[in-house]
Amino acid sequence: MAHIAWLGKKSPFCGNVTYGLATTEALRGRGHEISFIHFDTPAGFPLKRDEALRALNRAGSRADGAPDVALPYLVKSQVYTIPSPGAQRELRESLERLRPDLVHASLTLSPLDFRLPDLCQQLGLPLVATFHPAFDASLRNLSAGTQQLTYQLYAPSLAKYDRVVVFSELQAEVLARLGVPESRLAVIPNGVDPERWAPANPAGESPQLTQLRQRFAGKRVFLYMGRIATEKNVEALLRAWRLVQPEGCTLVVVGDGPVRQSLMQTYPSDGDVLWWGHEPDQAMRLALLQLAEVFLLPSLVEGLSLALLEAMASGTACVATDAGADGEVLEGGAGIVISTQGVTTQLRTLLPVLREQPVLTAELGRRARQRALERYTLKRNIDALENLYAELSPLGSLAA
Repeated sequence: MAHIAWLGKKSPFCGNVTYGLATTEALRGRGHEISFIHFDTPAGFPLKRDEALRALNRAGSRADGAPDVALPYLVKSQVYTIPSPGAQRELRESLERLRPDLVHASLTLSPLDFRLPDLCQQLGLPLVATFHPAFDASLRNLSAGTQQLTYQLYAPSLAKYDRVVVFSELQAEVLARLGVPESRLAVIPNGVDPERWAPANPAGESPQLTQLRQRFAGKRVFLYMGRIATEKNVEALLRAWRLVQPEGCTLVVVGDGPVRQSLMQTYPSDGDVLWWGHEPDQAMRLALLQLAEVFLLPSLVEGLSLALLEAMASGTACVATDAGADGEVLEGGAGIVISTQGVTTQLRTLLPVLREQPVLTAELGRRARQRALERYTLKRNIDALENLYAELSPLGSLAA
């Protein structure tokens, strides 16, 4: 078994947080020791807190006994993190103290991402990165162009990592074109636990699902779940919904983000649209997916959406754009794939069909679940990570 220093995020809620928590939980379940290093500010700490944080990190662990290291920061958001001047020193001291077998950085779009390769080389530690930023290889819109700049900025640094985990062959091709050696790229798709994310059990549904059935009695639910940001293109979905106004249906929008308030002013909650807000409870998020007939993801750019995989594993019919790897996930009949161009027009055509064809949505949900079981389970993801770690660790094989 290995001691892995995991550098990532625990807040604010986003796909990176979900990925890090689910992956480290699964690795612990297989007997690996995880030291979670993340940007955090303990309650009550003053602005000039670097020394206090170092003392806290040296003093102890989390309640379950596993080391948990807090790095000071100036700004932290769903998209990027700006560390404080003392963060790099604290990271070095923590790695020297912990002496892990390997460092895995779930990159947080932070200046520390660029310094990690040199730091780990100095300490003699193998270094793995997971590179999350969304993309669209075809550069069909402004968001895709902006994300391409992120890839160009990161590529020289990523070439110095021992391995870079990406979620699809398409994403690997983008980085390879930008100069990251193919030998350092490892395609390991996101995975979800199909026992945790599963269709409702007819023999005994959860209290959360019972509550939702009562709340939406007589309504058929269509669902968006994710960040409310420009690149997610939620406004195109809302425009299509208002144009169609499918009878007897409600669009539930779950999540938060920088454009939520402005969209709520233009498309306020009424009988057809419900702004749910951020939902921290996993059981309630699962119940929403189990209740929904259709999950809609109109993104302009994507990586490989965990929300999409969770919806698929839950047996929900899925409609997503072909941004990032999402189109690849749904290809071959596992869902409906639309282009990032003209999303409103395409959804204006699709929404009435999906409303009128419940047999179709049920079959799409069945196929989505089957695809998730075949290709996108957390077990497959962790198996691949363990094999990658074994290639890099001086201790040889790390798998059980």
